[in-house]
Amino acid sequence: MTSLTQRSSGLVQRRTEASRSANADKERGSGDEDYEARRGDEQEEDDKGDSKETRLTLMEEVLLLGLKDREGYTSFWNDCISSGLRGCMLIELALRGRLQLEACGMRRKSLLARKVICKSDAPTGDVLLDEALKHIKETQPPETVQSWIELLSGETWNPLKLHYQLRNVRERLAKNLVEKGVLTTEKQNFLLFDMTTHPLTNNNIKQRLIKKVQEGVLEKWVNDPHRMDKRLLALIFLAHSSDVLENAFAPLLDDQYDLAMKRVRQLLDLEPEGESVKGSNDLLWAVVAAFTK
Repeated sequence: MTSLTQRSSGLVQRRTEASRSANADKERGSGDEDYEARRGDEQEEDDKGDSKETRLTLMEEVLLLGLKDREGYTSFWNDCISSGLRGCMLIELALRGRLQLEACGMRRKSLLARKVICKSDAPTGDVLLDEALKHIKETQPPETVQSWIELLSGETWNPLKLHYQLRNVRERLAKNLVEKGVLTTEKQNFLLFDMTTHPLTNNNIKQRLIKKVQEGVLEKWVNDPHRMDKRLLALIFLAHSSDVLENAFAPLLDDQYDLAMKRVRQLLDLEPEGESVKGSNDLLWAVVAAFTK
């Protein structure tokens, strides 16, 4: 079974020259605590100038960071992104008001011991999210965050639970990005087999995503996870867990890169149990705990 904490290295060769995008839009995050209740199915839109079609889910953002622009596929050596995408689904459903953790109780159960509860089974409009939500709603007794990441990834030794696995997740997410005009679809021949790939076609959207991640730990760094936009905070954690975060930092100069990684390390060194007490994002911190335990 692949460990959730396993990391592959040496996948990204960092450039020492700055690569700037002249047409990157100014990012404007939203920290509204009532976002889930008011917006429901609506995606939080970091760039107010974007059309509805270019709003991306956490899963799509993590996949986009991991995709090679020209080749149109993720690194063959990345064995972390599968579980990372399942973590994205849980947080995305929580941000949309569909999932929550059970109450911690008088004895204050740990985050990883608390069960995931279906708060609302209203359709999200996203097939993958609705499929995951259906599994969680129909499963009794409820499972923990760690269990759901493993079950949805197919990383379980129990053959009776293999039906929980969400299949072809990367391909399905890539097709979503094709429909949103971010990627295109091609066929590539790899000697012994043909593979469907999804090269980047709209570089502006990816550059805005990269700029958002960079600014979150550089120009717009607030040194307090509870003052950060929840979606951006989740993106940084899950991109790191999926081993694609460094792709966003590759264009930075050496001093910028060192500062960005230092601040990411500050976030990774936080104690999820303590942080969850300070805010209302229990499920987000439970997912973080599952990947950093």
